[in-house]
Formats: sequence, C-alpha cells, structure tokens
Amino acid sequence: MTDTESVRAEVADGVLTLTLNRPEKLNSFNVDMHEALRRGVERAHEDDAIRAVLLTGAGRAFCAGQDLGDRDPRKATEKPDLGETLDTWYNPTLRLIRALEKPVICAVNGVAAGAGANLALACDIVLAARSAKFIQAFSKIGLVPDAGGSWSLARALGEPRAKALAMTAEPLMAEQAAEWGLIWKAVDDADLMAEASSLAARFASGPTKGLGLTKRLIQAASDNDFSTQLDMERDLQREAGRSDDYAEGVTAFLEKRAPVFSGR
Repeated sequence: MTDTESVRAEVADGVLTLTLNRPEKLNSFNVDMHEALRRGVERAHEDDAIRAVLLTGAGRAFCAGQDLGDRDPRKATEKPDLGETLDTWYNPTLRLIRALEKPVICAVNGVAAGAGANLALACDIVLAARSAKFIQAFSKIGLVPDAGGSWSLARALGEPRAKALAMTAEPLMAEQAAEWGLIWKAVDDADLMAEASSLAARFASGPTKGLGLTKRLIQAASDNDFSTQLDMERDLQREAGRSDDYAEGVTAFLEKRAPVFSGR
C-alpha cells in the first residue's frame, strides 16, 4: 500500500504495521478505510511470516470513530440502518482481530473516540501517549456504545465506571485509563512509537504459537468456570508442548543461550 491510501501497511522483521491514514479527518472511518483495515488484518491471518501486528494512527489522532459526514441526516432520503453498518464493516474486522492468534498491539497516539476507542480496546495490548484520551462519544449523538465498547468497558472496569463513561461521554485520559486497567500503560508522547515498535519486535521474534494460545486462553477465561478453564489450559498446553518453539526454548535454556524461535 502507498501513503496515499487510507490505511498504510508495512511489514518489517515479522511485524505488520497498520497505520490509519486519514489524518485530515482524524482517521475517522469511511468505507475505504474499513476495507483497507480488513485487508490488513486478513493478511495477518494468512501470512505466517507476520508474527505480530502494530496498529496506530497518522497525525494528531488515533481514530475519531465513524465519519459523520457520511451520515448526514439532511442528505438522507430514509432513516439509516446502523445495525447493518456494524454487521457489514465494524464487527467482522473486530472478530478477526480477536481471533488472530498473534499479538496485536495498539499505539494510541491521540484522541480515540467512539468506535475508534473501541477498536483500540479490541487489541491485545494498548499503549497510549500521555496526551491521548478515550471518549465514548456515542451518547452525544443519541447512540449506544458499539464496536465492542459495552463488552470491553464492562469487563475491564466494571458496571459503574462503564456506565458512567458511556453515558457522560467524558474523556478518559491515558494515565487514568492505565490506572483503571483499561489499557496496558501510558507513555511519554515522544516515546510512544519507539516503545510500541520495540514490543512488537519482541513478540515477532518470540514463541508465536504459545503467545497465540495464551491469547485464546485469556479471552475465554471470563466466560468459563474454573474447571472448564483448567481443562482448556490442559488442552492448549498439550498443543504448545508439541511446538517447535517449546523444544527450542527448553534447549536454549539448557544450553544457556538466547532462544531463536520460529513461531511454530
């Protein structure tokens, strides 16, 4: 992809970096950006050489959510079906991100609002610039949280804080989001991409198979009872123990050297 397209995609050393690239619109979603982001995530599923994904935004925002210029009621001849919009565009991509058994890191470089905030929260590890803020902007225009927001907020923060953020649409600054456990950490603005890139590189050279299985386990934990989770740990540990990466990790430990993982 080129820098003129709505999502830049670059692969280096096993890391696929996807950069939302409509900075003049604060990287708000239109159909073209939906399609480009979907292609990028699908590529991560299909290409074994990609072992980690880094998602960020160009310019001064991460993503301002839906481009409301495409939703102007004054130009519409009938009322919109926003459920169809979710089924067609947002939800399939979010499911792909959650199902990808490779680490997905999000570097939130500025405002993340509406579906843009919830796209970030669907990723595995979220780092944010200290100046960044998360806004559940839906209530300002009479909507409900979507793009997984009601799920992510309630699980990470509990019902009282989830309701307050969704109903008031008050901004949540990055440091507060980290203190509350909504994201991994807040970092100095100037250090954001270096730290996120370093983490992505670490994962891309790591035991990809085990990391993917770990992601699957943790995502299942909130729905499983303890006994079911123990059984799932047993089954996935069996699978991990048969991987080349496990054999390499143990061999490297015994030989007192750094492991060289293949991701298999």
